[in-house]
Amino acid sequence: MIFLTLEHILTHISFSIVSIVITIHLITLLVDEIVKLSDSSKRGMIAAFLCITGLLVTRWIYSGHFPLSNLYESLIFLSWSFSIIHIVPYFNKKKNDLSTITAPSVLFTQGFATSGLLTEIHQSEILVPALQSEWLIMHVSMMVLGYAALLCGSLLSVALLVITFRKDIRPFYNKNHVLNFNESFSFGEIQYMNKTNNFFGNTYFFSAKNYYRSQLIQQLDRWGYRVISIGFIFLTIGILSGAVWANEAWGSYWNWDPKEIWAFITWTVFAIYLHSRTNKKWPPANSAIVASVGFLIIWICYFGVNLLGIGLHSYGSFILMSKESL
Repeated sequence: MIFLTLEHILTHISFSIVSIVITIHLITLLVDEIVKLSDSSKRGMIAAFLCITGLLVTRWIYSGHFPLSNLYESLIFLSWSFSIIHIVPYFNKKKNDLSTITAPSVLFTQGFATSGLLTEIHQSEILVPALQSEWLIMHVSMMVLGYAALLCGSLLSVALLVITFRKDIRPFYNKNHVLNFNESFSFGEIQYMNKTNNFFGNTYFFSAKNYYRSQLIQQLDRWGYRVISIGFIFLTIGILSGAVWANEAWGSYWNWDPKEIWAFITWTVFAIYLHSRTNKKWPPANSAIVASVGFLIIWICYFGVNLLGIGLHSYGSFILMSKESL
């Protein structure tokens, strides 16, 4: 009873903290950056991370197994993975440009996990025989960490496409943030270049607006590539460890299960993305389109089996939940 109460408290505290952090982000986006608010946002996400970590540890202690046995627990772990991605850049003492994506992701996943839709599986139960293995931690944790990183990288690619194909973009942040990645031209140099091209009339060869726009695209492309590369490694490890576990549990490395098929499709899509990034002739938008498709594929892979309730990986599905409540 004490553990359940503690888990309930930690869940609501972390959700409230993340909500406050997002509010702070909105304020800093709509007005000039305020250092104190930025520091509060950073500390808030660290506090949320500690609360979610405490929630998982508490559930691990009283359930007796690693908390990744159903949809509710995997969503909490996904929320924890997003918070990890959020706070890692702070260790390099750099501006966290992923915060606009990671903070809402934590709020969305944890909000859905604690909603009334999943109340049937909030309580931990005894693991089914197929899940009673040491491979549970290795396989599922790697897969969820991979999903989190790939989702963040895909959202960065979606943002890149929006900025690329929309003509008038006015980003809500300081321009100095964009200059962190590439300072090959100073603003004064750009103004000089514009002045030297005044003889073309009202047209000019380079403008500050176009410069900031191109820098933002490059920044999103680099961050997206880095995060997706990390996620792809996690996903690969997860699939390989899952194959070994499947051979031990079911006697075959590959069973043509819906989850396995969609995991392989996800892996293939992001392998194509990484391969396309090696072609320097391809513009960033082409690779971003592939990653955006991958964003949809991930959700099909992660939620599809749970919605249908079919296959060997249908633990904690909505259909099973409804049958158990009858």
